Amino acid sequence: MELTGLGLDSQLQEQASKRCKSGLRLARVTAVDRGRYVVRDEQGEVPAELTGKFLHTAASSVDMPCVGDWVYVQYRDADMHASIHDVVPRRSFLRRKSPGKNIDFQMIAANIDVAFIVQSCHFDFNVRRLERYLVMVNEGHIEPVLLLTKTDLVSAVELERMLEHIRTAGITARIIALSNVTGEGVEQVKQLMRPGKTYCLLGSSGVGKTTLINQLLGRDALETGAVSGTGEGRHTTTRRHLVMLDNGALLIDMPGMRELGILSAGEGLDDSFADIKALVSQCRFADCRHTNEPGCAIRKAIESGELNAEHYQSYLKLKAESDFNEMSYVDKRKKDKAFGKYVKSVLKGQQK
Repeated sequence: MELTGLGLDSQLQEQASKRCKSGLRLARVTAVDRGRYVVRDEQGEVPAELTGKFLHTAASSVDMPCVGDWVYVQYRDADMHASIHDVVPRRSFLRRKSPGKNIDFQMIAANIDVAFIVQSCHFDFNVRRLERYLVMVNEGHIEPVLLLTKTDLVSAVELERMLEHIRTAGITARIIALSNVTGEGVEQVKQLMRPGKTYCLLGSSGVGKTTLINQLLGRDALETGAVSGTGEGRHTTTRRHLVMLDNGALLIDMPGMRELGILSAGEGLDDSFADIKALVSQCRFADCRHTNEPGCAIRKAIESGELNAEHYQSYLKLKAESDFNEMSYVDKRKKDKAFGKYVKSVLKGQQK
């Protein structure tokens, strides 16, 4: 296999050639599990670890390799193991605010062409959560496609109502309704996937992501959980990993996400809420707060029914969350840098 079959395009190749040092080779990260890595090149997959120098120079968690990254590696032990020296600049990425109270980025995956955002029609359907996923995907410069699974558990009328809710929210991304039981819609997903292109599945646990991968692979290669009494599946994926389909497309499976915190997602918000951005530009005053100002295009659109009020409230909530987390992150980085300078001054003083 050539590296182009693993997703190396001309843009990534150009970036890689600028920084590749003698003795190092390119490989792609195919799995990450608690700080352990697996990388793959033309010859196959091997376990890998980070070099001490890489760990020392990494400024933040964003610099650490994630699934889908291209990395510079040095092979050892007769090419049975590899050491990761550096990461090739990413063409696209998925990241979120770290779960919990810690204000930091968590890298999820990189160099993805299309993100399949998966929601089950049965119990999991939530437009507000869809908007969060879209912000994350758009911020990372990835094309979104929405997959509504388990259509066999709802009526045609219910499915049509869900599609209407999505479009009313201003979401224009392509939607594919499918059932892993009947096979409806699975072929449409297959036809979208191209050799050498990288795709990923995003969604909550139990919405049928692993079952869909098995459908795409044409065999039960990945373990799936038993269906619960409510008709929902259970969490089975425990790590992020990249698999290759028979047609040469690359697919990243990952555990379901319980938290989707938004951090520094200005561009992603603008792309995901393009309808609101367009209306804001039509307001009479550039500093319009969209409350009582005359000539407010936002208020006019809500009153006329052109703009869904819940959609606008969701935008305000996500923007406020992103702005607040960004301020906290900037403050954290300042403290980190100040502490780093203090440590260096102490060490320098001890050397005298």
